[in-house]
Amino acid sequence: METLLFVIQAILGLGAKAILPIIICILGLFFGMKLSASIKSGLTVGLGFLGLGLIVDLLTSTLTPAVEYYKALGSGYTIMDIGWAAVGAASWMAPFAALAIPVGLFINIMLIKIGKVKTMNIDIWNYMHFLIPGFLTYVLFNNIILGFLITIGMSILALFVSDKIANRWQEYFGLSGTTCTTVNLIAWTFPVALLINKIIDFIPGLNKLELNIESINKKLGIWGDPMIIGVLVGILLGLLTHQNFPGIITMGIGVAGVMILMPKMVSVMMEGISPIGKAANSFMSKKIGNSEELNIGMDVALGLGDPTTITTTVITIPLVILFALILPDVQFFPVGMLTSVCYFAVVCTLASKGNLFRSVISTLVYCIISMYTCAYVAPGATKMLNAAGLTISGLGTDVSVGSPIWGVIIYWASTIL
Repeated sequence: METLLFVIQAILGLGAKAILPIIICILGLFFGMKLSASIKSGLTVGLGFLGLGLIVDLLTSTLTPAVEYYKALGSGYTIMDIGWAAVGAASWMAPFAALAIPVGLFINIMLIKIGKVKTMNIDIWNYMHFLIPGFLTYVLFNNIILGFLITIGMSILALFVSDKIANRWQEYFGLSGTTCTTVNLIAWTFPVALLINKIIDFIPGLNKLELNIESINKKLGIWGDPMIIGVLVGILLGLLTHQNFPGIITMGIGVAGVMILMPKMVSVMMEGISPIGKAANSFMSKKIGNSEELNIGMDVALGLGDPTTITTTVITIPLVILFALILPDVQFFPVGMLTSVCYFAVVCTLASKGNLFRSVISTLVYCIISMYTCAYVAPGATKMLNAAGLTISGLGTDVSVGSPIWGVIIYWASTIL
């Protein structure tokens, strides 16, 4: 078991940009593609994902001066927001982590074979989202079997929910043959965003407000172009946070660059994924006798290329900081959360069908809810981190533990049992 875990951790240590080409290549060969075509697809997807990561880093570095401006205004936070990367790494310290991937993949294939699901989850990197609630359960209840069952249950939940959202995902983002299997976002953030949209439907005035990038483009001409919007949003954010002139211009150009480059990197990824999807569907009909089209389950990052998503991210981040400063009883400054806003925005935009106003509102409200749920789960999250060998001063938390409802339920159950 320890050897298997070591091998898995060594592979995962390469990072998603190195893992994806390997997985795509293996899948291509499994589905009957030629070696050369499989390698090309794998490298294309890997390079596209690498480009996405670089552009997310560009967005982060562009917005850092604004974040630092707001952060300097706050004090008195008692819980450390350590970020998803540290929690994700800690989750692989679960004693059943080595079994999670092979068992999860086996169940995935069996469910496809018997026609229960149409999603092949290749997002191995995000098994951490299955392991986190499982590891939390194990630590709080001292029950390895229960922890493992929670982990596998989350992997199965991801398949069924990804099937449900596949059509909407493909139609809105134009990502044919794919779906999203990032379970925290599709099985929790997305439903919350749908509920917020339903509430807006009952508010006179707001329910008639249609604000999307395409309509803005038509009404404003060149001023509605995503690149110009990016420049204007970046400049406005720079002015609001009292940046100097070079800082304001840099912020404007940086946001505009993200608006233009992000969709191009997504198209590169799709160039590599499309042949895999076709080969998978051909394999399904010939070998398994299943006429249903197979969807390739991917990371939520595949939706980052949408202009409304990017605009929602840029607008929401300073608002999240502002509300962290003014709302009562917020116990941590959302440094780690800010790196996740762009991913929240993907599914909130999907739920809002590209309506920019609704996307911003739903993303912001979700982040505000998470500020309180993450603080509530912090004692349990800290125990989990300590069990993984990560020693922190005081209490620590993160959205990957405390934001989804199952993290809240697991911790709450541990306090009453």
